[in-house]
Amino acid sequence: MYETQTADVILERMLARVPGDIDKRQGSVLYDALAPAAAELAQMYIELDVNYKLSFADTASGTELARRTAEFGVNREPATASVREGKFYGTGDTLIDVPSGSRYSIGEVIYTVASRIGTGIYSLTCEAVGTIGNQPYGALLPIQFVPALVRAELGKVLVPGEDEETDAALRTRYLDHVNRPAFGGNVADYKQLIGSMNGIGGLKVYPIWQGGGTVKCTVIASDWSVPSAALIDMVQTDVDPTGNSGTGKGLAPIGHKVTIAGVASKTVNVRTNVTLSGVTVSQVQAFITAAIQEYLTDLRKSWANQSQLVVRIALIEGAILTVPGVIDVAGTLLNGAANNLTLAQDEIPLLGTVTINA
Repeated sequence: MYETQTADVILERMLARVPGDIDKRQGSVLYDALAPAAAELAQMYIELDVNYKLSFADTASGTELARRTAEFGVNREPATASVREGKFYGTGDTLIDVPSGSRYSIGEVIYTVASRIGTGIYSLTCEAVGTIGNQPYGALLPIQFVPALVRAELGKVLVPGEDEETDAALRTRYLDHVNRPAFGGNVADYKQLIGSMNGIGGLKVYPIWQGGGTVKCTVIASDWSVPSAALIDMVQTDVDPTGNSGTGKGLAPIGHKVTIAGVASKTVNVRTNVTLSGVTVSQVQAFITAAIQEYLTDLRKSWANQSQLVVRIALIEGAILTVPGVIDVAGTLLNGAANNLTLAQDEIPLLGTVTINA
């Protein structure tokens, strides 16, 4: 192990090795010859320190972190494309079928028809990977002419798109993999197996759910919302296909009957009284709503690691106080009650109405 050294310290140590009867003052030939070397050595110490930290998973980043985790079979999850529901209408608002592979745009984002769900209803795959495909809603415009098509609408998210895995998420997954070995259908095995699937943000595993050999896995979507029925069906089919439960035809071990379920939502309506300075309620309404929304999103992100979530009035009021122009807040009610809201084991909070009185 070494310590990073400054150029001055290195130069002083170098000069100390020179006999005292030789001129070592600043500006002397010897001083001017050693100073550049000391600066280069100092830079080398800095680079050694950087590379030393890149050799450990807890301090590495970027490509070096990915290479380190790959040694243990933990690879960085790439960005994935969003899968959305699309509805296509002809004259008289009648649902009509459209060609498979046809392309439609909304703003800068383009979606391709992937598979038919029902008459005039299709799953659409975003051509751009990442969360960008989860955002827009509304009217779709065909890239090429589609006969009989009058209008098209982009609907709910079926499988959320995900951005490339961050360093923090990769590091956490790597440490879990190393410190909590996954084997033969234990809890860690299910968490790693299902948690790495597209569209899954987290899960809770309930072993011996309905007796020996039964397992229940409750999942939350990667956009921290209630997962769609299509996503649940996809995970169920991959893990333990319905109709062949326990046979080992999915990823679950032979003898394990696995049920995949999605989290349930609990609507949280907020009513509060604020004291404002220099602004009106209408000017801060959107910012207060966004602050509360951010708090609830953080709660949903922690769901998989909590026995049950508690929406706390104090933290909501703290979030409101971060909004410029709000100098005090009091009398906050959650769903009409002046108490913290404790959710069920598999419930997540979704923001409903926000009523502000000044």
